[in-house]
Amino acid sequence: MNVLFLGTGAGVPSKQRNVSAMALELLEERGTVWLFDCGEGTQHQILHTSLKPRKIEKIFITHMHGDHIFGLPGLLGSRSFQGAEDPLTIYGPKGITQFVKAALAHSQTHLRYPIEVIEGEGGIVFEDEQFIVEAILLEHGLPSYGYRVIEKDKPGTLMADKLMAAGIKPGPAYQKLKEGGSLETEEGKLILGSDFLGPPKKGKIISICGDTRSCPQLAKLAEDADLLIHEATFGEEDEKLAYEYYHSTTIQAAELAKQCRVKQLVLTHISARYQGEQVGTLLEEAVKIFSDTIIAEDLLRLEVK
Repeated sequence: MNVLFLGTGAGVPSKQRNVSAMALELLEERGTVWLFDCGEGTQHQILHTSLKPRKIEKIFITHMHGDHIFGLPGLLGSRSFQGAEDPLTIYGPKGITQFVKAALAHSQTHLRYPIEVIEGEGGIVFEDEQFIVEAILLEHGLPSYGYRVIEKDKPGTLMADKLMAAGIKPGPAYQKLKEGGSLETEEGKLILGSDFLGPPKKGKIISICGDTRSCPQLAKLAEDADLLIHEATFGEEDEKLAYEYYHSTTIQAAELAKQCRVKQLVLTHISARYQGEQVGTLLEEAVKIFSDTIIAEDLLRLEVK
């Protein structure tokens, strides 16, 4: 499981940072990619990576500001031109359906694949046997959501040595037992898979913060996350400005990570006012509070540990 940052800037693109987009690569887990936000130029950024648009299964939009959605129509069209046929689902706040439909209709863009757009107002927006995705309303100039991606726990490792000792030879029965099934031996003894499994493997939690002021709801979003991706549009000295524009500072993000027992913090959505050594200063501010912090750069690929 990897996170690929396609755009890490705030508001408008700059020479150093494109606007917001991030891919969660689940190639080993499900052979697909999930995209979070899709600012202008996202598909251009993808060209500099190994990411394949046809692999994108879901797109989660945090809010309707242009720097988070203006790249969506182009990406949808290109995905079709490149031969993608697998369905795509878009999740987002009220208005995302109208935006997508209008953009495709007025540009006469015809998609070769089925598309579903789901608008929500928070809560669980997706769940299957592998993952739960919860949307949490934050505080911004218009409805903005953070997404908490929870990987469900996996069954423990099958104890092959213990099975061999019990007289169960390797074969299809092992897979059945690993999935929690049972079987009966020739002697009539019942073998339960649960008796031959190690402890469950804890699933990972990735918390992705949309644009927001510091607010109480963030604690629920970030709690015990293996990775917290938090906007840090401003530095400590601009805390008043951050509040006025419904954004967060490096210090606020770091304090949240410490409070919520996060394992790693990644700062993104960095204002273009910070260049060169100033970005280093932003990092220093956060590290003083929460040591396992990095500032994302465009095209950074990070393994979720």
